[in-house]
Amino acid sequence: MGCFSFLKMMMFVFNGIIFLGGLAVLGIGIWVKVDGGSFVQILGAAAPQLMQLVNVGYLCIAIGAFLLLMGFLGCCGAAKESKCMLLLFFVIILILFIAEVAGAVVVLAFSSVADIFVEHLKSWAVKNLKEDYGRQDDMTVIWDTTMKELKCCGFNSYQDFNNSYFHQTHGQTYPAGCCLPKDECLAFELDTTRQGCLPAFQTFLSRNGKIVGGVALGICVLELAAMAVALVLFCQIGSNS
Repeated sequence: MGCFSFLKMMMFVFNGIIFLGGLAVLGIGIWVKVDGGSFVQILGAAAPQLMQLVNVGYLCIAIGAFLLLMGFLGCCGAAKESKCMLLLFFVIILILFIAEVAGAVVVLAFSSVADIFVEHLKSWAVKNLKEDYGRQDDMTVIWDTTMKELKCCGFNSYQDFNNSYFHQTHGQTYPAGCCLPKDECLAFELDTTRQGCLPAFQTFLSRNGKIVGGVALGICVLELAAMAVALVLFCQIGSNS
């Protein structure tokens, strides 16, 4: 009984934290979409380097809603000893875990499939850069943030911007992410040390592979622990009733 109470408390506390975190992320996402002006003023004063992230409100709303659901199921399932909630919590975590394992197997064992995926990604990314960069605010912000953080230009290289919407409507110039410290630049002013974002990301993975692997392993361990605790509580509730 002591072990059951301990697991119940840990389940409640852990998912309570997830619930509050999801509520905060959801609130920020809604705030950004409903009252973006005041959010921009506060964010600009507190953390100017994050100003480019203000247009990802929908992503915040989606992530916040998912975390809210998971926290609610785990927290209420443990507190009310609801077998239905605990089972649903277990099933959702199991689906996520299986999807992650399947993705890892595909990447590790089927390199040809991974290559096909990369080719499709290249096609989509280049098309997106040529047609939507500078036209759609959300996509422009995401690309600007990516190029700034990875110190890259374009998906394959700066040539992805040639004959693009941005290139044609901004006097044949390239975005700030491709330039030496400057908002926009012509071809002869490009920062030639910057590679495309795909090779930059591949370089990042090769340099930080152990860290990425450790984080992925940690997430899998947490998911396994959450499933185990939910399953134990589910079985204990049935035996106690």
